[in-house]
Amino acid sequence: MIEFAEYLHPRPDAFWTTLRQVGVERAVSTLDRSPNPMGHRTADLPWGRGAVRQLKQRYEDMGLELVGIEDSPPLDRTRLGIAGREEEIEHFCTLVRSMGDAGIPMLCYNWMAVIPWLRTSVTLRGRAGALVTGFDAEALRDSGPTWAGTVPAEQFWDAFEHFIKRVAPVAEEAGVRLALHPDDPPLAPLRGMGRIMNSLDAFERVLEFVDTPANSLTLCQGNWTLMTDDVPGAIRHFGGMGRIAFGHFRDVRGTAERFVETFHDEGQTDMLQAMIAWHEIDFDGVLRCDHVPTLEGDSNMDPSYSFLARLHAIGYMTGLREAAVAALAANGPTGMEVAG
Repeated sequence: MIEFAEYLHPRPDAFWTTLRQVGVERAVSTLDRSPNPMGHRTADLPWGRGAVRQLKQRYEDMGLELVGIEDSPPLDRTRLGIAGREEEIEHFCTLVRSMGDAGIPMLCYNWMAVIPWLRTSVTLRGRAGALVTGFDAEALRDSGPTWAGTVPAEQFWDAFEHFIKRVAPVAEEAGVRLALHPDDPPLAPLRGMGRIMNSLDAFERVLEFVDTPANSLTLCQGNWTLMTDDVPGAIRHFGGMGRIAFGHFRDVRGTAERFVETFHDEGQTDMLQAMIAWHEIDFDGVLRCDHVPTLEGDSNMDPSYSFLARLHAIGYMTGLREAAVAALAANGPTGMEVAG
């Protein structure tokens, strides 16, 4: 049965206990860049061996298993392929080795240089007034290039090939799977950036650079539904290759040029068929809910990560999981259609 995890910042709060109460026992964390409780930073960098061990212990002390890190040391020079990238790559390799030493099996990273996850609004109104995030490329029409200037797609591809051929052998030796996240939004160009992780063909190319399970992907359904009209088929395709290391379970309505994020039960993807596909490939990583609306009475200080709506998403995913398991038991893994 598919295991769920939740994405957490590295300092414990009441939500950690709430998650355990609703049956989530695994976590995916950011790195801890905050000062220690005494108000100063230790000599160990957040991606150093000691810091990563302490991070894992903090989760274990709260009854959660740390199964992945969704973060990395700075990588913009590496992504752009400019001076300074070798030091960044070495820091990345340090993180990978630290994770292997601590027994943390998955690292989610991305190839979005300078402009990370991007939305043009975080206060759109969704169902019954819930706050949702959205993107409209038209809102960026008059935005010029970033400090990096105009960067062609092939520059990103050359930089990625250099990077992955350096780090994949390190990850393989450490027993850590690298899970590459798509561009969000999966749109190019974007303010002069010829972003590249925005199609199924692009991920086929990524996996061909180094043919090892250590070089894998994050199948973020919210992005993939903007790249293909068959998310369950994409799960089966890349999962059948054994190259999905992590899954984000979320949904949107629209296109890569203009979309809004939705509750898990009202987007454009057949989420039951997606859950069936995850089970058909015997996925051995974790799924986490991702990017939820902000409900009335909850804070929008961290848009897309409202506590209340994440609990709604976890409950919805749990129900889909039970339905998928029952459907497969009744019909077998033949790609059958099950009424949603």
